[in-house]
Amino acid sequence: MNIKLGVVMDPIENINPKKDSTLAMLLAAQTRGWSLYYMLPESLCFSDGIVKATSTELRVFDNDEEWFEFGSTKDQAISELDAIIMRKDPPFDMDFIYSTYLLEEAARNGTVVLNDPRSIRDCNEKLFTLQFTECCPPLIVTTSKKRIKEFFEEHKDIILKPLDGMGGASIFRVKHNDPNINVIIENLTGFGRRQIMAQRFIPEISSGDKRILMINGNPIPFGLSRIPAVGETRGNLAAGGQGVVQELSDREKWICSKVGPVLEEKGLVFVGLDVIGDYLTEINVTSPTCIREIDRFSGLNIGDDFMECILTKIKSA
Repeated sequence: MNIKLGVVMDPIENINPKKDSTLAMLLAAQTRGWSLYYMLPESLCFSDGIVKATSTELRVFDNDEEWFEFGSTKDQAISELDAIIMRKDPPFDMDFIYSTYLLEEAARNGTVVLNDPRSIRDCNEKLFTLQFTECCPPLIVTTSKKRIKEFFEEHKDIILKPLDGMGGASIFRVKHNDPNINVIIENLTGFGRRQIMAQRFIPEISSGDKRILMINGNPIPFGLSRIPAVGETRGNLAAGGQGVVQELSDREKWICSKVGPVLEEKGLVFVGLDVIGDYLTEINVTSPTCIREIDRFSGLNIGDDFMECILTKIKSA
């Protein structure tokens, strides 16, 4: 079965091929004999009553020096493709949102789009966790300095973070008697104009912030614990964390069992949960990573598992 798979992503020449999960997906698709079509978000458009894109035929290679090759480029209707994976990284700005509207229109007309564009738009990666409070640490979401300071006085050691960041950017740990708390709150909230999240600090971060990948609501049996560098609070690999592949604990499997059915219902087919200790901290729905690290040390082929899921979706469409 000759599948035409489109990918909407950031410029492929700028990725890190050794670690990039989108590349792992594309390699798996190509191994199956599928044809690949590469699109930048800005190439999407609506014209003549249909969603179109400027797409480029693509070949990929498992090579850190030369990982892609372009073929011919043409304007085509999205409906000519069997499926599209949306893998644009944040920032989650208005241009990102407009892309989801166009992809949602394509999906409405029969194209398989993963993840579901409406759910990508609706499920903020921090706020989505509020649907699973039994899995989360104590937290609040607010613009109010007063509420944040009351939360701080209760817990003494907290994490403050924006709702639209990635890679550990602008995440602050505030301990008891920290003289910088006012300026941190003022900067993150824009003097009370922006909502932010405060969470009780989880000491188990020293053992890692575990990324758990989910395909169609089911967890991959190994996760990547991202252990903070010395002197760091954040485990994100982008912030210098070290990745260690580990099997999922019973608690982590329980968290997955709570979140998984909702992911499946919302069409969030490829998702990354972030778990610290016993607690769910984020649900990554835009372009979750860590396929290559987990594959390398577990012997799995997560990209191929995802392609099998896509094939099932195409056949049932």
